[in-house]
Amino acid sequence: MDQTGGRISFELDGAPVEVAVGATLSLLDVLRGQLGCRSVKDGCSPQGQCGCCTVLVDGQPRVACVTPARRVAGRRVTTLDGLDPARRDAWADAFCATGASQCGFCTPGIVVRLDGLAAARPDADRGAVHQALLAHLCRCTGWRTILDAWDAVMAGEPGDRSAGPPRDLVAAARRAELEGGVPQRVGPEVALGRGGFAADTAPDDALVALGDGTGGWVVGETLAEARAALSKVQGRRTTVAHSWPLEVPDGSWAATLRTTWVEPAYLEPDASWCRPGGEPASPVANGGAFGAKLRSPVPAAARELADLHGRPVLALASREDATRLGPKRPPVAGGIHPDGTGVLRVVRTPGVAAAVASVAPGLTVEEVDVAGPPTSADLRAAGWAEALVLASAVQPGAAPGVPVAVTAPGGARAEAVVDGGTIRVRVRCGTPLDEVVLRSYAIGAAHMAWSWVTSEALTVGPDGDPVDLTIRSFGVVRAVDTPPIEVEIEPDDSAPVNGSDAVFAAVAAATWRATGHRPDWPTGSP
Repeated sequence: MDQTGGRISFELDGAPVEVAVGATLSLLDVLRGQLGCRSVKDGCSPQGQCGCCTVLVDGQPRVACVTPARRVAGRRVTTLDGLDPARRDAWADAFCATGASQCGFCTPGIVVRLDGLAAARPDADRGAVHQALLAHLCRCTGWRTILDAWDAVMAGEPGDRSAGPPRDLVAAARRAELEGGVPQRVGPEVALGRGGFAADTAPDDALVALGDGTGGWVVGETLAEARAALSKVQGRRTTVAHSWPLEVPDGSWAATLRTTWVEPAYLEPDASWCRPGGEPASPVANGGAFGAKLRSPVPAAARELADLHGRPVLALASREDATRLGPKRPPVAGGIHPDGTGVLRVVRTPGVAAAVASVAPGLTVEEVDVAGPPTSADLRAAGWAEALVLASAVQPGAAPGVPVAVTAPGGARAEAVVDGGTIRVRVRCGTPLDEVVLRSYAIGAAHMAWSWVTSEALTVGPDGDPVDLTIRSFGVVRAVDTPPIEVEIEPDDSAPVNGSDAVFAAVAAATWRATGHRPDWPTGSP
């Protein structure tokens, strides 16, 4: 390393490179900002908690956003793009064949880590894979399909195309759009992070804008420059316990339910870029963010700033700002009588009362103004899932081990039970179109529901501002703690509809039933 000139040399994906570094630049800053490595994703930097930016340094996995750039001087750095092409293609095929990738934002880092594990320990079992995945967060797939992809690659059968006709990836994309709520791509390239994310497709000369947390924006030539100008202190996990914003209405209830604030925890922070006078890039790209990005303010900011500066502008939300300012599902507190009548209090949210009424007309909705982050009925099954869960407590024969059946507003039907430590799901949602994609979304929804009921909470201060600002503080259940999930897709030749939201509601109800209907969420494990 040149100590005086602030430059270092290292090997990147088999080729020598030389870059300028500063005292605060991370390896991720250098890889994305200076060297244009778009397979290395930025999901939480500089928290080092989501694993999306994982690379190999001298063959060992490292999280690039917390690795100082100076520490790789003279060393060998391997990104996804530098893996052996045959191995990379094998991982991509396996992730596609098993449904181990949906949006594809987290999977490049996961593939890099798994390939490093396979090289170091060819005899590694699923337990080792579980441990390796502790460094990662995948919000979409529920982890099970990633383990399936590992098994396929290690067995030398990454595509698993031996049975049946060739897979119709156009039909698969149609199913993914139904489940994700936005147009999506399905194919091996998606697992390699090539789904068209806004931060990856911005022009090289784009300015970078970061929100200042108060509605304004700070603009720099690079992300590192914008961060330096912003001078924000990195958010941390609070030591304050979470609380419940609503109280259960007075009454003699057969069952009560109270939820707290939770974070959608999508992996790609809001991003959009725009040229002067142009249309901004979509912040949902290849993933719907479970409805949380449908009204993102970032595209409007990108357009306004591009017109102001006369240059393309890439507007980004930091992980902290996505947590503080992004919409949450409205917390509820309710009670129900044996006949299905009752009261459901909910943090005031446009559209949520209608959502509840669509599935549980016997519940009276009381909307309450509460200091807190913004809420939205756009989030996965917001309102109606909670109503169906509460109603499930008074279904005839409701007891642990008895399946819960729900019908979603769109017509999909799902049945779920937590039995012997396994989550078992049956779903009927019209023509499957592609069973791999439908199974993947069902497993992901089951994981999300289990995690929501048992583990997730977001601490919000008395002023209504979230104070848990790190990925690991959201309580998302890790791969090693996720129960086995089995999915059965029922034959159906009717028009295809979204099925994973019905699975989400059914598994949430089944998980709650397995806990003995503990009234306050998160409940802890059954």
